[in-house]
Amino acid sequence: MSIRRKFQLTLLSIGILVILAGVVAWPKGPDLDLRKIGIPYIQELKIHKGLDLQGGTHLVYESDLSKVKGEDQDKAMEGLVESIDRRVNAFGVGEPLIYQTKSGDKRRLTAELPGISNVNEAINLIGKTAQLEFKVQDPSGQGFTSWSPPLNGSYLQRADIKSNSQSGEIEVNIQFNGEGAKIFGEITRQNVSKPVAIYLDDQQISSPVVQTEIQDGNAVITGNFTKDTAKTLATQLNAGALPVPINLVEQRTVGPTLGQEAVAKSLAAGILGIAVVIFFMIFYYRLPGLLASVALGGYTLFILAIFKGALVLIPPITLTLAGVAGVVLSIGMAVDANILIFERMKEELRAGKSLSGAINDGVRRAWTSIRDSNVSTIITSLILYQFGSGLVRGFALTLIIGVLVSMFTAIVVTKSLLRLFVNTRFAKNPKLFGVEEIKGI
Repeated sequence: MSIRRKFQLTLLSIGILVILAGVVAWPKGPDLDLRKIGIPYIQELKIHKGLDLQGGTHLVYESDLSKVKGEDQDKAMEGLVESIDRRVNAFGVGEPLIYQTKSGDKRRLTAELPGISNVNEAINLIGKTAQLEFKVQDPSGQGFTSWSPPLNGSYLQRADIKSNSQSGEIEVNIQFNGEGAKIFGEITRQNVSKPVAIYLDDQQISSPVVQTEIQDGNAVITGNFTKDTAKTLATQLNAGALPVPINLVEQRTVGPTLGQEAVAKSLAAGILGIAVVIFFMIFYYRLPGLLASVALGGYTLFILAIFKGALVLIPPITLTLAGVAGVVLSIGMAVDANILIFERMKEELRAGKSLSGAINDGVRRAWTSIRDSNVSTIITSLILYQFGSGLVRGFALTLIIGVLVSMFTAIVVTKSLLRLFVNTRFAKNPKLFGVEEIKGI
């Protein structure tokens, strides 16, 4: 494939990406929920805001560690945080802030849930003690009793919802681990045509009838499920049993911590900052600065489209004040990459190279500096994401995405825009490139 052909395909690809990003990022653009057409684990096509931007619910629970040995209490609390975080994320609550605190001999867990203003909904979401158990019908047929050994949530690997390919009915699939499969197999062998009840916090949530013996640990719960009721049941099952019981001691609804006025001022400051950067780029670097500003507009579209349409991320990207800071920082790095390229270009032009050669060599020579600085930032952000929590992870994630997109716009988009002017009359005007002379195209 010729160089010209590759350049044309690159421009076409950039144009398509910009159009798609513009459609997704447009405020009145599509607000889709692809889960409605049966695609699992696909988030809504919208920007998810954190607690500091949209408000939510603040809950505080006190842990009952009376039955846990002292040396195991830290591990139990860590497991508690992980279990509740998994349950909250299963309901699509973006970037919840869940952490533990210690006061004397009391251990508490705090959950901040953005977007949930109904306190009762939040309480039901997290649950109380979440003790899950499968029970069999007692000899009288009037109630249910525990199996020996008990089959509880610790044996359950996962629960999913799906649509039956033949009947179209919504079903809940459950899968046990090896030990759980043995216990469940024995339960189903001795209870064919009898109900097996599922209890959560000593409350019966389902009682499916055993149709046949199941030895592989995989079962299907059928019934008159809607998508919402099936999702609720699957989430309750996936939550399993919490390591320790918890009791709700504080609850309140909170508004956006920044407030509408503060958000508006932050937005105005961001726009002003970008405007000043664009003015400087155009004033100092002339035509390349103008093209870099255009590329920066494409960068903004790409970032917004990723935040709004990050369909494969679970949970979805949640925009918080810390995330905004990560985006602003990545914008600075995008500008920095363009400056490195333009300075290298000017050096090549002053050395007597043609405009085309100066563009190619300028990008090539600047690439190592751009690569090293961005890779070091990504490594640092990965460490923050791995060991941080809540807002820290949000900052790290948005910074990583911003840095990757900035590298693409600086190396690919800006370079392609510069090459568009190689064979035009603008290429013969050295003042447009900030040099005294251009010796060739």
